[in-house]
Formats: sequence, C-alpha cells, structure tokens
Amino acid sequence: MSILSKRYFHDEKAAYKFVEERVWPDGPVCPHCGGMDRIGQLKGKSTRIGAYKCYQCRKPFTVKVGTIFQSSPVKMHIWLQAMYLMCSSKKGISANQLHRTLGVTLKTAWFMGHRIREAMKDTEQGMFGGGGSTVEIDETFIGKAREKHPKARGPAHMNKVFTLVERGGRSRSVVVDNIKAKTLVPMIEEQVRADSRIMTDEACQYMHLHESFPDHHVVKHGQGEYVRGESHTNTIEGFFSIFKRGMKGIYQHCGKRHLPRYC
Repeated sequence: MSILSKRYFHDEKAAYKFVEERVWPDGPVCPHCGGMDRIGQLKGKSTRIGAYKCYQCRKPFTVKVGTIFQSSPVKMHIWLQAMYLMCSSKKGISANQLHRTLGVTLKTAWFMGHRIREAMKDTEQGMFGGGGSTVEIDETFIGKAREKHPKARGPAHMNKVFTLVERGGRSRSVVVDNIKAKTLVPMIEEQVRADSRIMTDEACQYMHLHESFPDHHVVKHGQGEYVRGESHTNTIEGFFSIFKRGMKGIYQHCGKRHLPRYC
C-alpha cells in the first residue's frame, strides 16, 4: 500500500491528530502561556477541528499556532501531502508541480513550498567534525547574481554557494558575496573543529588552512588528481550535483533573495 494512502493524508481530523502527536508528545501545551494542566478540547458542531482552550490564560488555540501552518487556510492534510512530496523528491518539486498535484493555486503552492523550506532550515549551530572526522569543503556557482559584462570572463557574475559536508553526517550551505580567503577562512574556523580532517581542492583561498587545521588534505584537480587514498572531495561534488540538478531541472530559476532557502 502506498504511504500516500495513509489516513492522515486525506482525513482532516486524522491529520490534526498526526501533527499533535509530534508537536505535543506529552499532551497539549498552550502556546500563549505554556500551561499544560488546565487544557480542554472544545467540542460542538460549529467548533473548528483541533481546537483547545487553556483555562489558565483563557485563550483558545490549535496545534497550528507557532508553526508553519499558522494563519493558513490550507487544510492540514494538504500541508502533510506537500511536506511528503517535497521531502521524498530527491531533487525537489516545483511550485507548479505542487499546484497540479494538490489542486491548489500556484500562489498557494509557492507559499507552502517556501514555508516548508523555512522549517527545514538548519538551526543546529554545532560545529562540524572533531575526533578525526572528515569534513569536505568547497564552493560552487549557480544562477545569475547580476548581468555579465560582454568582455568579462569566469563566473564572477553568478551566485556563490559555500558548503561544508561531513562524511557520513550533515551538510551546511551558505550563500556568500565572494569566495576570497578573508571571507571563507573565518567561516571555516568558526564552524569546523580544529582536530578534523579537512579535504579541499587546490583553490588559493584554502592555501593557508593548514595553519588552523594541521590535518588538511589537498586534491589537485588542476593536475587531473581526484582521489588519493582517502583524500578526495567526491562527497561534496555529489552533493553539488544533486543540488544543481534540482535547481536547473526542477526549479529552473532562483533569485539570490530566495537561494538560501533552497540551500
């Protein structure tokens, strides 16, 4: 049976119950005063689904308050379908596809997509690496930040994305204004533990990383070298490959303003 046949993807009450079990694992919590003791579920024919009232602050609420669902007229089960489609699509899913699949307007699909991406933002501020873990570091160019001068060469006119990938772990991407050493090195020192193994290519901005990271390995792509034992940047190159296939093949175009959410 397809997972999309699950009841919470089609029944509004089941959808609310599904979300409540994850947002409130220990029972309803008032988003206004934080109370948990004197809370009752409101009942009645005209009462909205999932409505509760806190008898400490005397205010009603639903599980939507304080989440990406707040103030949205879109049904909860439609939100769950959108979240599943976005998370299960390896290269992403466009607003047009959500619009066609979910039966909502294009404007609504675009709004939902951006709210879901905002909720997926990396809020974990912990450092990468440590204990000999390997962190691959690289940057890539995508889209167009400004018009290219007819005589200009290189990707200076494109958006610049700087990325850290921990092998077997998480990744973090940031849109930067430039890829100079004075911009990237402080970011690396702030986000990567000094006892990590660092893998980069031979780009000049990483030339002095060994001063902060003794275990710094360089792969010389310019000389046709891509793997030397465990020294390589193939993990991060694969990350960029999937990211760019989604950006170019699914989303087609993304301005710099919204690019951080897609990252």
